[in-house]
Amino acid sequence: MSLLAVPGPAAADGPHGVDDLRPGAHVADPVDVSGRLDRRGVQFLPRRDVPEPPDVTALSWMVTDMASGKVLAAKDAHRPLPPASTLKALFAVTVLPKFSQEEVHTVSLRDLAGIEAGSSLAGLKEDLPYRVADLWQGVFLRSGSDAVHTLASMNGGWDKTIDDMQETARRLGARDTTVQSADGFDTPGQFSSAYDLTLFGRAGLTDPDFAYFASTKQAELPEDGGPDAFGIQNTNRLLVGSHGVRPYNGLIGVKNGYTTHAGNTLIAAARRDGRTLLVTVMNPQSGSRNAVYEETRSLLDWGFEAAPRAAAVGVLPVMAAGNSGDEPQRVAHRSQSVTPHKAAVAAQTDADAHARYWWYLSAAGAVGVIALAGLGTGLWWRRRKAPASRDGEPD
Repeated sequence: MSLLAVPGPAAADGPHGVDDLRPGAHVADPVDVSGRLDRRGVQFLPRRDVPEPPDVTALSWMVTDMASGKVLAAKDAHRPLPPASTLKALFAVTVLPKFSQEEVHTVSLRDLAGIEAGSSLAGLKEDLPYRVADLWQGVFLRSGSDAVHTLASMNGGWDKTIDDMQETARRLGARDTTVQSADGFDTPGQFSSAYDLTLFGRAGLTDPDFAYFASTKQAELPEDGGPDAFGIQNTNRLLVGSHGVRPYNGLIGVKNGYTTHAGNTLIAAARRDGRTLLVTVMNPQSGSRNAVYEETRSLLDWGFEAAPRAAAVGVLPVMAAGNSGDEPQRVAHRSQSVTPHKAAVAAQTDADAHARYWWYLSAAGAVGVIALAGLGTGLWWRRRKAPASRDGEPD
């Protein structure tokens, strides 16, 4: 079965809630949006009762309602730009389904070969065994190229992983993306777009493991502890609240990035009043060190206000149920006997809670549930400090 089916124009909220992704659950929007996302500049269809989107400095951005696929507004959505570590969202969509989270892998010198100078590091140690879940914590929280290289080695090598990522991008309909480096490190010829990064974020959030890691604020590496364990914190300032950035209420996270050539980039998802929005922001030009987070905040606030009445300027392809025959089959990831729902129902987070994101299927539909981390996180965090590593963010 084909992974994607291109729908008609944008969709409205279905009878089972705004995040109902069942075929036929949404009513077609009469607005003709063909080709608008290919145009340059800000794309927005004014309506009397809908505010205009905020004036932000990013070279490219897009605001999307996740369930319906409606693009509420965008600027240069298909402009090819360096993605930095937001490309790790595509890496995760590609590689996460292939290994059980409980599988144990001992990191070797060969796994860590080829890491570029200046790359962000999770702090993995050679000859130390890690669960696959630990490696993914290193990818999502610390943007660690050592974790990416290790998982790529498990996947058959760096070049094979790049080829796999390119194929995944093709299947998702991401035509602006050329992968040259699995970790998003600045590499000649590597590009993506706000449109494509949104596709990767949406695809990831249909995977319960991706959603869990993307929403995790703090973790211990390795999770099982031991004398070599240390605490790590997510570098997404809008999720955790750091470096002068207030955490965004309802933020699920996803992935942030920074390189010299890409500037700051961010794929962010947030949930409010039963609606999940995806905002992608690429390379703000204001010069503020927190611009990517504050511009994302402004676009999310606008999107939640505008979404019920805004006309679509585009629509994402609908993700068809089931996998195509050449797509890797999902392995059992966790010991819990839970069945993930295909809809991207997100967990809300707040400034004081460590979000734990789980997915369940009930007779009435799927509900995203938050399991808060246990007491004592603050004391644990003060006792443990991560080794010095670059986090891919400018100071």
